[in-house]
Amino acid sequence: MHHFTSIHDAYNIPQLVNEALLMKRAPYSDCFIGKNKTIGLLFFNSSLRTRLSTQKAAQNLGMNVMVMNVGADSWQLEMNEGVIMNGDKAEHVSEAAAVIGQYCDIVGLRSFPSLVNREDDYSELVLNQFMKYTGRPILSLESATRHPLQSLTDLITIQEHKKTARPKVVLTWAPHVKALPQCVPNSFAEWMNHSEVDFTIAHPKGYELAPEFSGNANICYDPKEAFEGADFIYAKNWSSYQDYGKILNSDPAWMVTMDKMKLTNTAKFMHCLPVRRNVVVEDAVLDSDHSIVVQQAGNRVWAAQTVLKEMLLSLAKKESPYLF
Repeated sequence: MHHFTSIHDAYNIPQLVNEALLMKRAPYSDCFIGKNKTIGLLFFNSSLRTRLSTQKAAQNLGMNVMVMNVGADSWQLEMNEGVIMNGDKAEHVSEAAAVIGQYCDIVGLRSFPSLVNREDDYSELVLNQFMKYTGRPILSLESATRHPLQSLTDLITIQEHKKTARPKVVLTWAPHVKALPQCVPNSFAEWMNHSEVDFTIAHPKGYELAPEFSGNANICYDPKEAFEGADFIYAKNWSSYQDYGKILNSDPAWMVTMDKMKLTNTAKFMHCLPVRRNVVVEDAVLDSDHSIVVQQAGNRVWAAQTVLKEMLLSLAKKESPYLF
């Protein structure tokens, strides 16, 4: 594993999941694998779980960790090529990323979409510019279209809590007070479509994901119908992909409630967090035995640690091929 930016960088998904569960039982078993290696974690956007879990995962592997809030701790970066830099951007990504590559062995990068121009967002400019100029392996900490570490975490959590070999997993849209990106639902759908689950996406009309992400999922426009017999309910808001970045529906009937959970096969409730109580999901669900959101967040460490281990092994093979 060189870069980790999507499911397409994961050569063996079941093996990654099993490795993460083993690592959870023995967190420090590979504590020397990252000795004398440095990871730089660059945040263009706010973070709680991603930031802390990735830092802890790297430290568990013995890595040095440097963290920067780009634009707050550093200069504002110009991402586009061939521009006249006479505006508010003081440094071009071509120099900044190359310099970061001088200091770090792996670079973690978190950036969000603008939700203004779909073509620009889905081109993944920030991610691709860093991949182009750092000369180092890139770990996506969420990008404009995907959140692969979250999705690996979700799969680990489902593996831990499933009661049947092929559970019914429902990704349900839920209302929110502002427009949110499609990154998490895109990525979750992508990973579920490559997993041994019966997968349903439930949302109001107009909230269809891009076809390359929804894939072969069953699409349902009735939340109660979707919840019937489900083993896992994953709630997440996203803005429209078709009418890009727009809020088309705020119907509170899509909030996850205990009445809807009673339609399920005593399903577990999942959410990537942060979650708005009594907007996305009511207190009764979050505070019940259905909810595994805290355990899910805890698994962020093991997802990140497993991926970083694979990236470090790849680096070691490149640096000392005669040892492998």
